[in-house]
Amino acid sequence: MSDSIKKYWFLIGLFLVFVVTVADASETVSSMGRWLKVHRGPDVVIVLIFFFSGLILDARQIKSGIMDAKGIIAALIIIFLVAPVIAALFGAIPVDTGVLIGIFLVAVMPTTLSSGVVMTGAAGGNMAQALVITILANGLAVFTIPVVLSLLLNLVGGSTVVIIDKLSIMIKLGCYVLLPLCFGLSLKLLAKSLMDQWVNRLQMLNQLLVLAIVWMAMSQARDVILNSGASAGIIFLLVFGFHGMLLAAAGLCAGYLKLGKGRRESVIFMGGQKTLPLSIILQVSLFPQYGLALVVCVLHHLVHLLMDGYLVGKLKA
Repeated sequence: MSDSIKKYWFLIGLFLVFVVTVADASETVSSMGRWLKVHRGPDVVIVLIFFFSGLILDARQIKSGIMDAKGIIAALIIIFLVAPVIAALFGAIPVDTGVLIGIFLVAVMPTTLSSGVVMTGAAGGNMAQALVITILANGLAVFTIPVVLSLLLNLVGGSTVVIIDKLSIMIKLGCYVLLPLCFGLSLKLLAKSLMDQWVNRLQMLNQLLVLAIVWMAMSQARDVILNSGASAGIIFLLVFGFHGMLLAAAGLCAGYLKLGKGRRESVIFMGGQKTLPLSIILQVSLFPQYGLALVVCVLHHLVHLLMDGYLVGKLKA
C-alpha cells in the first residue's frame, strides 16, 4: 500500500485538491485559492518552478534536449496539427455550441508553462527538451491561434476575429520562464555539487507547486463547474476522450520515431497538455455568451492533469 502511495502520490494529490476544493461548502478553501490567484499567486509559483528547474538541469540534459530535433518537432506537430484535427472531428458530435467552442479553444492552445515540464522530469524524461518545446510552442502560438481558431469556428458558423496580444505573451515568457530559468542555471554552475544533492527534493517541490497552481485554478472555477449541472458530466467525457486521443497520437508518434525512455516523455506530456490562462482570456473576451466553453477549458485542464499524473508513475516505472 505504501509503495502505491509513494508511486502515485502526485495523482492522489491532484484528486484530493479537486475533491476538497469542490466539496468544501463553507468555501474556506476556495476563497483562499481565489485570493492568492488575484494577488499574483500563479505567477509567483511559475517563477519558482522554472527557477528550481534551472537548479535541477545539468549540461548533458540541456545539450541532448536541444539537439533532439525529432522529439521537438514531434511535440510541435501534436500541439499545432493533431490537436486541431481531433477538435475538428469533435465538431461532428451533436453537442451544445458552447461545448464545441470550448474544445476548439483548448485545441489551439500551446503547451502549459509549468506542469508539463515538471511531469516530464518526474517521469524520467528530459526537462531541457520540455523547456525548449514550451518556449517554442508559446512563441509560435501567437501566430497560429488566430488562423487555426478561425478555421475551426467555421464548423459552427462563427466569424469571430481573433486578436492575440503578442508582445504581452513574449514578455511573460521572458519574465516568468527564461529569467528564473537562467538564474537557476547560473546558481547551479556556481554550486553544482551542492545542488546535485537536492535534485530529488527539488523535483518533489516542483510537483507540489503544480498542485498549488491547480488548487488556485480550481478555486476560481468552482462555481462555474457546480453551476453547469448535468452538462459537466458530458463535458468530462468529451475532454477525457479528447485528451486520450492526444496521448494516443503522441505515444504512436514517439513509437514510430523510435523515441525511447528519456526522449518520449516530453513528446507525450508537452504534446497533450494545454495552457489554461490563455484559453480563459479568449473565452471571456471573445465568447462571454457561451459559459459552457469556460467549463470545457477548466475541466480539460483538470482532467489532463489527472490522466498525466497517473502516466507519470507508469512511465517512471
